[in-house]
Amino acid sequence: MSTKERNQEVIKEVLEGYPEKAGKRRSKHIGTYEEAKSGEEGKSGCDVKSNKKSLPGVMTARGCSFAGAKGVVWGPVKDMVHVSHGPVGCGYYSWAGRRNYYTGYTGVDTFGTMQFTSDFQEKDIVFGGDKKLAKLIDEAETLFPLNQGTTVESECPVGLIGDDIEAVARAKGKETGKPVVPVRCEGFRGVSQSLGHHIANDSVRDWIYPKADEYRKLQDGFESTPYDVNIIGDYNIGGDAWPSRLLLEAIGLRVISQFSGDGSFNEVTMSPLAKLNLIHCYRSMNYLCRHMEEEYGIPWMEYNLFGPTYIAKSLREIAAQFDETIQANAERVIQEYQASMDAVLAEYRPRLEGKKVMMMVGGLRPRHVIPAFEDLGMEVIGTGYEFGHNDDYKLTSEYLKDGTLIYDDVSGYEFEEFAKKLKPDLIAAGIKEKYVFQKMALPFRQMHSWDYSGPYHGYHGFAVFARDMDLAINNPTWSLIENPWSN
Repeated sequence: MSTKERNQEVIKEVLEGYPEKAGKRRSKHIGTYEEAKSGEEGKSGCDVKSNKKSLPGVMTARGCSFAGAKGVVWGPVKDMVHVSHGPVGCGYYSWAGRRNYYTGYTGVDTFGTMQFTSDFQEKDIVFGGDKKLAKLIDEAETLFPLNQGTTVESECPVGLIGDDIEAVARAKGKETGKPVVPVRCEGFRGVSQSLGHHIANDSVRDWIYPKADEYRKLQDGFESTPYDVNIIGDYNIGGDAWPSRLLLEAIGLRVISQFSGDGSFNEVTMSPLAKLNLIHCYRSMNYLCRHMEEEYGIPWMEYNLFGPTYIAKSLREIAAQFDETIQANAERVIQEYQASMDAVLAEYRPRLEGKKVMMMVGGLRPRHVIPAFEDLGMEVIGTGYEFGHNDDYKLTSEYLKDGTLIYDDVSGYEFEEFAKKLKPDLIAAGIKEKYVFQKMALPFRQMHSWDYSGPYHGYHGFAVFARDMDLAINNPTWSLIENPWSN
């Protein structure tokens, strides 16, 4: 039986655990990857339904629109005050949860790990929270005068009662002379956190770029070069953006904006001045890249700096957009790191060769991390997105082998059953799944925030990645635990 046939049989068995109607609906979200046959180029793909409402009563790992806007796109901009406008719970949950590392003095000129909330109470629901929001912005200006602006991320009650956060933003922007950006990202909008990404991107388009020249502090002293690029959609989880930036600068490019991990507001305003947008997390920031292409003529391309194979591939593809000097620099940098990568592979590949991995993550990771596993001799036997769209799954086709199991917004029941039947050596997913699988005696790595490790990007990051996978899988602790179904 081929891998594809076996996995299709597994899917059928798992779906039988649902009531007939639920099983039929979930069957559209689970499938296997099919490689294009000879002479049938373009017919390959992982053709599963995505970006649809989750079934009521079926466990979902998706975040909400508020999480996408505040936790992902705007939150890592380090020198702005980001207000969770609504009850305290959502803000508390989003408080420094993603390990977006940054440089600066917290509470003085950077505020990434601080939490600002309007702390809605019952009276605010009844009478509205506009006045409270205005007062909060005044207090923030008094307490933190070096902040470079404010964003207001609205929570569900704000949308339900109809507060006019845009009017407050305009008024306070005029008073303070700083940007105040309203972000209508109430959690109930859309089907996942993906719409929150889009809304946050649109708020940059509508509230920042039209006044970018006015806001831009370095306008007078800025001298453009042919090598100016933006890093878009790298949130510096565990310091990821730093080794990425190091490599781009090593091949001769100048990064003028890092949006948004370890990024400043001024870098946001600088982004329309670049010659090329390099997007890491396609799902969360492709909207802004498309806008900059249409409005400013800036081309964009996705890159992948996980694992030496794709690091080299991406550096060459990026360099190909520039002149022969940059291309020669790219080859030199790749060669410089070859010996260190050979040493990493010599140490860890023999310990990890043949190990099987199942992934379920958000953003770019369900596809981008696959080459790093394969560089270590590991095989990804299943992967899927929490909030992916159809284009995410199309882009994933580049990374998959025939028959690979694909699941969109996988439920807890499905994920556990797939693990029991396919017996992976490692689960790579999120914090909500971590302890379930560890109790099942399965090695696990939390792949949203790198399980408190990192960075994983670039050549430096791959050495950390390889070490962490070895520590997870070959930890002697697992020999002391039995999974519940082994007897």
